[in-house]
Amino acid sequence: MTKRVLVTAAYLAPGDGVDRLLGDAGYEAVFATPARREASGLRLRDVVADVDGIVAGTDAFTAEVLGAAPKLKVIGRCGAGYDNIDVDAATRNGVAVTFTPGANRRSVAEHVLALMLNCARGIPQNIASIHAGGWEQRSGRELEGATLGVIGLGSIGKTVARLGLALGMRVIAFDREPVHENGVAVLSFDEVLRQSDFLSLHIFLSPATRHLIDATALRMMKPASYLINTARGEVVDEDALADALAKGELAGAALDVLREEPLPATSKLRELDNVIVTAHIAAATVEARSRSSLMATQQVIDVLDGRTPKNLVNHEVI
Repeated sequence: MTKRVLVTAAYLAPGDGVDRLLGDAGYEAVFATPARREASGLRLRDVVADVDGIVAGTDAFTAEVLGAAPKLKVIGRCGAGYDNIDVDAATRNGVAVTFTPGANRRSVAEHVLALMLNCARGIPQNIASIHAGGWEQRSGRELEGATLGVIGLGSIGKTVARLGLALGMRVIAFDREPVHENGVAVLSFDEVLRQSDFLSLHIFLSPATRHLIDATALRMMKPASYLINTARGEVVDEDALADALAKGELAGAALDVLREEPLPATSKLRELDNVIVTAHIAAATVEARSRSSLMATQQVIDVLDGRTPKNLVNHEVI
């Protein structure tokens, strides 16, 4: 009997590269993206019962969902993070979890650059003013000569650092592990906060990093500095950030990830004109999505074919 692989990433569809890769490997692709499930009135747990593998997007694979999938052997997460998957529950159920680090690094890094430029020049505010009938010409600032602080010098953080260096920025960084990158000064966490004109976050969400940027951390930053988050929403205390921005303790912030997505109508951030919010699109390029989804799919195939995949999270199951 042909093994079935469920595809839940929202941007994948029948006939695409993932579908062809699975078919060429002898597997049947079953598409159950969020839009398809909503249209049919199905929950995620309703579509996992009879599948052997999953190519996953950002859906929450909780212990309850995993418990409804007795045949499941592997989840291949399309993305650099996997905090939407209960890895402990997956491990208990003998389900391998993989992810795709590095596949989206260029796309995320370019989005960081775009957010920095928008902050530095107040581009969204200027566009909004023109749409409202105004014609303001406020002074912005150049990136050349400014200090870019990078928290987390992994593959994405290093790519951001290189883009900053190419623009003539001074680049400093903090990482919990010993790291080296040409042209980048590795400093303590506190010093990176104190010295940065633009602070960009590139860390996984974990108990140790949840609210890493809290009220205390924000008070260490320069009043004229900007916070940029394309990592995970919960690494920033959003309430503390909103308060700091409202009080003028920071010049602004640019957020691609949030505590709750979509941004709630009642969020304090909506009241502030010095915040740029994008809809978790840093990795949403054709190129990054293709690399990430094909990598995740190949890892699913590897597990189902009895091979050890490249980016395995829970080695205990293999």
